[in-house]
Amino acid sequence: MNEVASIVTGAGERWVHSKIGGRHLERLAVVYVRQSTPQQMVKHQESTRLQYGLTARARDLGWPAERVLVIDDDLGRSGATAEGRPGFQRLVAEVGLDHVGMILGVEMSRLARSCRDWHQLLEVCAVFGTLIGDTDGIYDPSDYNDRLLLGLKGTMSEAELHVLKQRMLQGKLAKARRGELGMLLPIGYARRPSGEVIQDPDEQARSVVGLVFERFASCGTVNGVLRYLVQHGIRFPVRVRAGVGKGDLEWVRPNRQTLMNILHNPAYAGAYAYGRRPIDPRRKQPGRPGTGRTVKRWGTWEVLLKDRLPAYIGWDQYEANVRQMAANRNQALGVARSGEGLLAGMLRCGRCGRRMAVCYSAGYLRYTCSRDMVDYGGQICCSLAGRVLDSHVTQLVLAALEPSALEVSMQVAQEIEQERERLESNWRQRRERAQYEVDRATRQYNAVEPENRLVARTVERAFEEKLVAQRTVEEEYHRFVAQQPTPLTAEERRAITALASDIPSLWHAATTTSVDRKSIVRQLIEEVGVTIEGDTERVAVEIRWVGGHSTKTNLVRPVARFEQLTYHQPLLHRIVTLRDEGLTRDQIAERLNAEGWRPPKRRATFHGGMVASILSRSGLTRAQQRRQAERAGRLPGEWRLPDLAKELAMPTITLYSWLRRGWVHGRQLGDDPQRPWVIAADAAEMARLRALRNAPKPGQRWGKVLGVA
Repeated sequence: MNEVASIVTGAGERWVHSKIGGRHLERLAVVYVRQSTPQQMVKHQESTRLQYGLTARARDLGWPAERVLVIDDDLGRSGATAEGRPGFQRLVAEVGLDHVGMILGVEMSRLARSCRDWHQLLEVCAVFGTLIGDTDGIYDPSDYNDRLLLGLKGTMSEAELHVLKQRMLQGKLAKARRGELGMLLPIGYARRPSGEVIQDPDEQARSVVGLVFERFASCGTVNGVLRYLVQHGIRFPVRVRAGVGKGDLEWVRPNRQTLMNILHNPAYAGAYAYGRRPIDPRRKQPGRPGTGRTVKRWGTWEVLLKDRLPAYIGWDQYEANVRQMAANRNQALGVARSGEGLLAGMLRCGRCGRRMAVCYSAGYLRYTCSRDMVDYGGQICCSLAGRVLDSHVTQLVLAALEPSALEVSMQVAQEIEQERERLESNWRQRRERAQYEVDRATRQYNAVEPENRLVARTVERAFEEKLVAQRTVEEEYHRFVAQQPTPLTAEERRAITALASDIPSLWHAATTTSVDRKSIVRQLIEEVGVTIEGDTERVAVEIRWVGGHSTKTNLVRPVARFEQLTYHQPLLHRIVTLRDEGLTRDQIAERLNAEGWRPPKRRATFHGGMVASILSRSGLTRAQQRRQAERAGRLPGEWRLPDLAKELAMPTITLYSWLRRGWVHGRQLGDDPQRPWVIAADAAEMARLRALRNAPKPGQRWGKVLGVA
C-alpha cells in the first residue's frame, strides 16, 4: 500500500508514491493545521511546527512549493464538530471544487474528531479522487481497504476524544464534590492569594449585599428591591475579572437579572454548589460555547455542600427567598399587592380548577376564569362581581376573629407552650451534656505535659471535636428557638382580647390599606373555591382555612338579566297575578318589595319602570296579549284591517269605509266592543280589491267593478 519509486530528474532525486498520479499532481496539496486550544498553541509549539513541516513532505512527493496550500484557520479551535471551524469548511469546499489532489495531516484527529464530519470528508474525497495522507501513509478513499482503515481511524479518534472528556469531567466532578473546584465568585465575595474565599473586604460592598436581602425580606418582590435601590441611588459593587484593573472594585447600575442571581445563589447562604446550570446540547448555538445553559431546580444539583463559605444569610432564609420568588410568578399567590381585590391569587374556579384572575373595568372589580380563552382561544369559563364575594368572605373572616374564637386560640397557645416546655427540657439536658463533655476534654488537655507532644496532639484533636459538637448543638438549639412561637405575657393576652372587639372598625378604617386586609386574610385562608350554578345568581363558596378545615356557604351574586334568576318564573307569575288584580305598576313594585323579591342587579327595590320592562320583555303586556289572542282567533286567509290596508297601499280608514258600505265583508273577534275586525281575502278577492283600489273615478265604472247595476 505504501510502495514508492525513486525517480531521478534534472533537479535531483524525488520519491513518488504508487498511488500518486499525474492527475493528483496537477491539483493542490493541502496541509491542514489545527490545535485544539490557544493554550496548546502556547505550550505545545512542537506539534504546531510538526504540522507546518508537512509542506516539505508534499514537496518530496512531487508537488512544487507554489502548489502546496496551508490551511491554518482553525488554530485554537476544537475538532469535535465542523461548526465554528472555517478552515475545515474551506477544505471541504476546495475538495468539492476539484482543486485538491491530496490532504496532508499529522493524524486523523487533526482533521476531525466527529465521525459525521470525518465520513462527510471521505465521501467528498472519494467522489473527486482526492488522497489523504498522514505520518503512517497515504490512503485513497475510493479504495475499499483504505476506506475501511480510514473509517476505523476516525472512529478511534472520536472514541479518544470521548475518553479524554470523560476523564476530565470525572476529575472535575470529583474535585467539585470535595468543594475544591474553582468558581467565579458572586458580588460581595473575594479570594485571597491562598485561595480562601472571604466576604468582600470593602465595607460598603458588604453593606449593599446585606441591604438587598433585608429589602427582599421586607417587600417580598424583586421589583420592589430594584425600585428601592434606584430610588436611593445605590449601585452594585463588581470586581473586575480580567484586564489591567483585575480585582478593582467597580460600581454599576442595579438591574433585575443581577438581583435574581443574588437571591438565587446559594453561596450567600454559605453553600458550595455545582451543577446548577448544565448545558443542554439542543439549545447550544454553533460557535458560542457559553450558550445552551439551563437552570435546574434547587435540590437537584450535582453537588451541594453547606457551611463552606462565609454566609450573608442563613440557609432557612435562602429557602424562604426561593419559595417567595417562585410564588411571585404568574398563577401563584405571591405577595399581597395594592389592588382592590381581596382574594387576588387565592380564588379557584370550581368548574375547571384553574385560578381566577382579577379584572378592573370601568371602576368595577370582577373575578374571571379566562385561562381557556387566553391559552386556547375558547370562551370565558365563568365570571362574578368581586365586591359581593369580598364582602361575603370579609364577614366570615371577621367572625373568625371574634373574641370567642380568640379565646380558643389562647387555649391552643397554652398547649403549644406546654409542648415547648417539654422540648426545652430535652434541649437543656442535651446542652448540659455537651458542656460536660467540653469541660471534661478541657481538664484532660490541661493535664497533659506540653513536652509529651504525641499525647498532646491526640488530646487536642479530641478537645476540638468536643467544641465542634457543642457548637453544633448550640446552633441547632438556636434554630429550634427561632422556629418555636414565643410565649404570650398576661398583658399581651389582655391586649389581644380587648383588640378583638375593635377588629371590624379597624378593618374598615381609612388608614387600613388593601395590602393590610389581604395580609390578614392570607394568615387565615389558604384558598377560596367558587362554583357558579349554571348562569344563575347562585354561587357555592368553599373557604379552606389554614389548618385544614373548610367552610361551605352560598352566595347570591348580581346578574345582568332578569332571565338569569332562578326564581324568574315564580316572580313573573306573581307580577301577572298582581296586574290582573288591578294594581298599577308602582303598586306592583311596592308589593314585590314588601314580599322580599329582589331584582337581578342587586338594586335595593323594584320600581314601576322595572315592572313594565319585565312584562314587555316577557310579552305579557295587555297589548301583547291582545295581539296574541288575535293571531290565535284568525282563520287561514283572514287579514287584520291595518295589515290588509298596508298590503293594498291604501289608508286604513278608507278600507274601513268600504267595510261599512258592504264593499268588503269581515267579522269582529271576541266580545269586546273594541274588538278588532278581520277580513277574509283569498287570491281572487285580493285581485278584486286591487282593481277597486285602482279604479279612476266613481260612477258607472265603480258599479261595474263592484258588480252592481
